[in-house]
Amino acid sequence: MTTATAPGPAGHAASTIFALPRWRARDSMARATGRSMGADGMAGASVQGTEDGSGTDAVAIALRAPVEIELKLRVPAGMLDDIRASAAVQQAARNKGLIRRLEATYYDTSDHRLFAAGLSLRVRREGRHHVQTVKRAAAHGSLQRNEWEAVVPDMEPDLALLPLAEIGAPLDGMTADELAPVFATRVRRHLLVLDHQDARIELALDDGVIEFGATRVPLSEVELELKQGKVAALYQFGLNLMDVAPLCLETQSKSARGYALALGDEPSAVKAAPSGFVRADTVDEAIAKLLTNCQQQIMANLSASQTGLEPEGVHQLRVALRRLRVALHFLGRELQAPSLESLNTEAKLFGQALGPARNWDVFLHSTLTEIEEAALPHVNISAFRAACMPAHDQAYQTVRRIIGDPRTNRFLLSLGLVIELRSWRNDIASEDLRILTEPLGQFAARVLDRVERQVRRRGHGFRHLHADARHRLRLGLKRLRYAAEFFLPLYSSRPVTAKYIKRLARLQDLLGEANDIRSAHELMETLDHDSLGAEANRAVGAIIGWQGHRQAAGGKQLIGRWRAFKDTAPFWAPRL
Repeated sequence: MTTATAPGPAGHAASTIFALPRWRARDSMARATGRSMGADGMAGASVQGTEDGSGTDAVAIALRAPVEIELKLRVPAGMLDDIRASAAVQQAARNKGLIRRLEATYYDTSDHRLFAAGLSLRVRREGRHHVQTVKRAAAHGSLQRNEWEAVVPDMEPDLALLPLAEIGAPLDGMTADELAPVFATRVRRHLLVLDHQDARIELALDDGVIEFGATRVPLSEVELELKQGKVAALYQFGLNLMDVAPLCLETQSKSARGYALALGDEPSAVKAAPSGFVRADTVDEAIAKLLTNCQQQIMANLSASQTGLEPEGVHQLRVALRRLRVALHFLGRELQAPSLESLNTEAKLFGQALGPARNWDVFLHSTLTEIEEAALPHVNISAFRAACMPAHDQAYQTVRRIIGDPRTNRFLLSLGLVIELRSWRNDIASEDLRILTEPLGQFAARVLDRVERQVRRRGHGFRHLHADARHRLRLGLKRLRYAAEFFLPLYSSRPVTAKYIKRLARLQDLLGEANDIRSAHELMETLDHDSLGAEANRAVGAIIGWQGHRQAAGGKQLIGRWRAFKDTAPFWAPRL
C-alpha cells in the first residue's frame, strides 16, 4: 500500500530505505517522481539501484516518513455494492477499479510484545506477491499512522527487510524465530481511485472475515485512504457516502479486532489527554488543538461504550462530549461561528442519550456496591441488583443504537471536517476576526474569569441553597473545572494552581455524590415494585435510608469545601 507523507522532527522529512522488487519499485518510482499516473506528494524521493542478495532485482527507494492517512467506515452487510454503484462514487472514480483477494496472517511473539507496543506485523498475499507490513497504532481519533512495507517471497515474515532501527523496540532486535501466527484475515477488496475536491483518494470496499482458530467474524467496511490532497476531503467524502448507506465510523483497525478476538479483550476507556496549549499559541491555534483533543477522546471511547461491561467507557464518552460542549460554549461567548454552534447542538443530543446508561452504572457499580459492603442486616442487595439489570441492559441498547445512528456519525464526521477546514475562520463575524490572532493567555484569563464569576453567583448563600440550585452550581463547577484543565498548561508552574484544582475537584465530587442520590431515587421510581418481590423492595427501603444518612453527614462537609474553594485565589490571576 502506498503512503502519504508527513514531516519529521522540526519540520524535516525523515528518510527510510525500502528494498522492493522491480514490479513494486516501478510503481513507487513513478509516484515518487510524478511522471506517470499523477504525483501523490512523494516528489523528491531519491532512487538508487541495488541487489537484494537473493537474485531478485530490486531497487532501494528513499522515502519520507511513511504515514497512512485513512478513514474507515463500517458498512451494513450486503450494502457494499450499493456504495460502489452510487453516484457519489461513480462520478468521482477515475477508473472501473480492480478486485483483489487478500489473505493476511498477523504475527506476534507468544507474549504478544508487538501488540503491547502498539505495533502489528502481517504478511499478506496480494495476487502472486506477498507483502510484509508493520503498522503502528494510530493516536486516538487520528486518521494517521506509520506503516512500513517490504515484499517477501512467501507468507513468512523477513525482519531483515524492515527499517528496524527506525521502528524501534521491541521489533528492533527481535528474530523471526520468536514470531508465530496469531490470527488471519480473508478479504475480497474492490479498489477504486477517486478524484474529490482536488484530492486523490483510494477507495477500498472490503468484504471478508477475521479468523482465529475456528472462530470467524465477518467484516464489511469502506476504507478511504488519502493519496494526495487534504485530509478534509476524506471527511467530506465520508459524509457523501452517508447519503448512500447508514455507515458507522470504525475506530478499530482489522488488527485491533483480530487481537480482541484472539485475546478475549474488550476495548478499554480512555481519559482525556492534556490540551497541549503553549503560551505562544494564538486563539485560532488553540481552537484547533482544543477541538482535536475533544475529538480524540470521543473517538477513543466509542467502542468501549457499547459493551455494557466496563462503566468507564460510557463515563469517558460523556466526559468527552461535555468537554467539547464546554469548549464550544466559551468559544461561542467570544465569537459567533455557526459551524461551532451546530456542533454544540449535536454533542448535547448525543450526550443526553448516554445519560440513562451512566446513571444505571453509577447506581449498580458504586451505590449498591458501597451499601453491599456495609453488610446491612436482612438486606439482599444481590437480588435487587439482578432485578435492576434489565433496565441497565435496555439503557445500553440505547447507547449502541445512538452510536450507530446516522445522525451521530454525521456529527462525528462533521466535527473532523470542521477541524480540518478550520471552518470557524470563514463563518465568524468580521468584527470577531481579531480574536483569532489574540494571544492565548489573554483569552484564557478572560474565559476563566467569566466562568468563575458565574460559579460564585450560583454559590451565593450556599448554606441555604435548595437542591435544584446546588445542582446548577455543580454543573457550573464542572464547566469551570473543564475550562481550568484546558488552560492548565499555561499556568502549571504556579504554586497556587494545584491547590485551586484540588479544592475545585473536592467540592465538585461531594456535590456529585448528592446528585447520585437524587439520580438513584429517580431510577428506583422507574422500577415496577409490584413485580420486584419482598426482598428487592426491602432493599429499596434500606437504600433510601442509607442515602439519607449519607446526605445528612455530607452537609457540613459541603459547607466547609465551598468555603475552602471560595477562599482560594484563581491561579490565572496576574502575579503581583
